[in-house]
Amino acid sequence: MKKIIVSLALTLAVAITATAEPNKAKTLKIGDAAPEFKIKDTNGKEIDLSKLTVKGPVLVRLTCGCLGCDRELPYFQALHDAYKKEGIKLVAVFAEPDEKFAKYVKTKKLNMQYALDPKKSSWQVFGTKTMPSNFLIEKGGKVAAISKGCDPSGLIARNLGDKAAKLVKTAKVDIKAQVDKNKKPVTPKK
Repeated sequence: MKKIIVSLALTLAVAITATAEPNKAKTLKIGDAAPEFKIKDTNGKEIDLSKLTVKGPVLVRLTCGCLGCDRELPYFQALHDAYKKEGIKLVAVFAEPDEKFAKYVKTKKLNMQYALDPKKSSWQVFGTKTMPSNFLIEKGGKVAAISKGCDPSGLIARNLGDKAAKLVKTAKVDIKAQVDKNKKPVTPKK
């Protein structure tokens, strides 16, 4: 009887795994075509990655409002400001629910396209579980750069900014230095 139960359990586990695999998104690599990705922004307007990449490069940032991502946000806003005239779009997808995010937008003065995805479906589309994840998509829809993880010091944003500048054939802007010079010093509490 024990053998029958173990056999059935193993068979069921294999069957569940086999049916779950087709839904698993492929992990993107540099050079891959960007996935089909559409999401509505907080005003209900559709953001369509394929339409945006016809016009120019797009940086998709899958993020949240945690302390690390929050400290990294000014660097990505500076990246957006530095290269938007050259046609680069930044689309930020936040994992927060509406009610929490409304307050966050006001305090952070977001100046980019953004959407909310509390169920994190976007992470599945891009084949990642990492928070945050950044995907630089070149004009035409090919993945040019990927960075995963958080770096509140601004190095990830600077490196992505350098790659973005190369894509649009313009001079690099040192995003990190630009933000760091405007930062208020943090004094430790006693």
